[in-house]
Amino acid sequence: MKIIACRPEPPGGLGNAIARVDVEINEDLRVFNLKLSRRGDGGYAVFAPNAMGSRVVTFSQPLVAEIARAALAALTEPSPHDRTT
Repeated sequence: MKIIACRPEPPGGLGNAIARVDVEINEDLRVFNLKLSRRGDGGYAVFAPNAMGSRVVTFSQPLVAEIARAALAALTEPSPHDRTT
C-alpha cells in the first residue's frame, strides 16, 4: 500500500477531519479522496466518498490503521519546495 497524494483539511472544518488521501492499496486497486478523521477515543477512521447516499467502500480496522499511519507520515514529510527547515 502507498499514498498517492495527501491533502490536509483546512483548519476549522467540520468534524475531526485531518486530511483527504488518495491510496494505492495494491497494483490493482486505487481509492481516491478518502477522508482521514480522528475518533473520539484517539484512534482514526477512514471514510470513502458516498454514492447515491450510501457507503461504497469500507475498510477493516487493520487497514484503517495502515492507511492512517501512512497518511500521517505523508503529511509530516517535507515537500521538495518546503523551505521551513
